[in-house]
Amino acid sequence: MSASGFAVPSQAGRRAIVTGTGGLGYETALALAGAGAAVILAGRNPDKGAASVEAIQRAHPGASIRFERLDLASLASVAAFAERMLTTDAPLHLLVNNAGVMAPPRRRVSEDGFELQFATNYLGHFALTARLLPRLLATPGARVISLSSLAAGMGSEIDFGDLQAERGYRPTRSYGQSKLAMLTYARELARRAGGNLISTAAHPGFARTDLIANGPAPSPVLGAIALQLARPISQSASDGAWPTLFAATSPQARSGGYYGPGGPFELKGPPSLARVPPAARDEAVAARLWSVSENLTGVAASL
Repeated sequence: MSASGFAVPSQAGRRAIVTGTGGLGYETALALAGAGAAVILAGRNPDKGAASVEAIQRAHPGASIRFERLDLASLASVAAFAERMLTTDAPLHLLVNNAGVMAPPRRRVSEDGFELQFATNYLGHFALTARLLPRLLATPGARVISLSSLAAGMGSEIDFGDLQAERGYRPTRSYGQSKLAMLTYARELARRAGGNLISTAAHPGFARTDLIANGPAPSPVLGAIALQLARPISQSASDGAWPTLFAATSPQARSGGYYGPGGPFELKGPPSLARVPPAARDEAVAARLWSVSENLTGVAASL
């Protein structure tokens, strides 16, 4: 039993893909590997990935964990990664769509021409999930966990008229939109999959991760100072991973469910049901987002 009050059930015989090699991704992979899952840790930086794999193997000698390169800001990289994952008949029980970038101060675009946060945090994961859906659907009890954020409920809406922030870029607004898209997508995937797949969403509350430390602060030093000052209302990356782990492994997690910290304002605390912002409840918006995502990525997510 962890400090969160939740223990990850045995994952022996289960295979998982976790995107993102640091912060929440690392902590999620660490816990899943420790519970016996065969984990593929996917990220764009091979050196960082190798270091994370080595650290997990030190913590859990004999753990089944390996790194695979995946750049979610590149649809070609997503396609190549998925092709490698599908070269064997191995089942796929868990797909944790975790990796992300947060609020770069100036608008940047992916190699495919999409605003970087929307590309990395959402579109890349949409395309990845769509390409892996056949294997997920063929694996009994498979789950897809999509990482959202408290920022999804802070007034953001999905602006279909300017998805790529070409008319005006505001870092935190674009970040919130990308995370709202992840939550909206997770709920729509649950509706479309019915009982054939479990689709959940999670957010870490205010977790002290590299994503925040390297976020919109004027400098890394100021970002680190801000995190220290925020300690009373925040939690560690390890604790921030518990909602994801609950959504991924708990028998109590339900398809379409959204999980976050159970403390005040969902900033910290043990995993619990999270509040779904009104903007993520609109099924017409969700259906439109699905269709637009298929058109932008060129990948059909057939169910």
